[in-house]
Amino acid sequence: MSGNLFNDAVQFLENAARYAKVDPEVIQHLKNPKAILEVSVPVRKDDGTLDIYPGYRVQHNNTLGPTKGGIRFHPEVSLDEVKALSLWMTLKCAVVGVPFGGAKGGVAVDPKQLSRMEIERLSRSYIQQVVDFIGPRRDIPAPDMYTNSMIMGWMMDEYSCIRRQKTPEVITGKPIPLGGSLGREEATGRGAYYCIKEMEREFGWYPADKTVAVQGFGNAGQHVAQLLADDGYRVVAVSDSKGAVYVPEGLDVTGCIDAKNATRQLQAVYCEGSVCTAMDTQKLTNQQLLALDVDILIPAAMENQINLDNVNRIKADYIIEVANGPVTPDADTILSDSGKMVVPDVLANAGGVTVSYFEWVQNH
Repeated sequence: MSGNLFNDAVQFLENAARYAKVDPEVIQHLKNPKAILEVSVPVRKDDGTLDIYPGYRVQHNNTLGPTKGGIRFHPEVSLDEVKALSLWMTLKCAVVGVPFGGAKGGVAVDPKQLSRMEIERLSRSYIQQVVDFIGPRRDIPAPDMYTNSMIMGWMMDEYSCIRRQKTPEVITGKPIPLGGSLGREEATGRGAYYCIKEMEREFGWYPADKTVAVQGFGNAGQHVAQLLADDGYRVVAVSDSKGAVYVPEGLDVTGCIDAKNATRQLQAVYCEGSVCTAMDTQKLTNQQLLALDVDILIPAAMENQINLDNVNRIKADYIIEVANGPVTPDADTILSDSGKMVVPDVLANAGGVTVSYFEWVQNH
């Protein structure tokens, strides 16, 4: 597995540059983020103690417009990761033609260990640290891993309080009553679904003939799985951080989503009541899910999931990158050489930033 995500992102950029008639100075600019802010984010815990977490905001490139990118709360957030994600955001915005550059932010924290009030304090504290670095015409954050519309609402409110004026256009992915856009929550998964539908049209297959496995059952993974299942695709496996469930005949995707959101454990849907005995369910690891003999594999979890250690076990003919950077550059080359098609993240998960642009325009 690769040890430096930003180096991987630069390698993808250099590989692409060989096929594009781009001035070398443009590539040189794209290899270097425009601005980096590293902050300490203090949070008063419910028991009165104080914790301080490292936070980051990287503005990669603003050639096409103000920078745009999510904020993630995750224990493995690092400056290297945020730099890589900001580079991909620059490319993603250019691919879909929205007038933004790329940015990204994050806090190295395990949000699962925090109460709701502690997460609100964390969200507001982060904005207090970066308030002079962001702005509705400079850098517009959005939700990402383990952040959501509620957190975006807190962040927008904190920015507005500091600026002493209502500023909904500083953040996208907000709740609808606070200026959010209809369709934003499912936009990332829907964008991936549209990519698959275009492939269906191009290659002339029928949905019922294709099997699908989805690694990662957060917001994007849930929505693309539901849309595909509703369309007749046979979603046979899905996974979260604890593991995967596999039903060769096809999962009850709606039931999986309901159980995951109610219990935070995906496998609960097949662990209680008559469903357990009615379905021939297998429990797998995430690595076993990636190696399933399915037609379409959708990595929608973390980066670097398909790498030199497991790439030769990948059987799917089509890999749809809903996560950011789920395939390392070396693994990507091997998949391509073996005739497998990889739909890159800068296209497959660009639905989110597309609808974020709609929201930003509406707020203005």
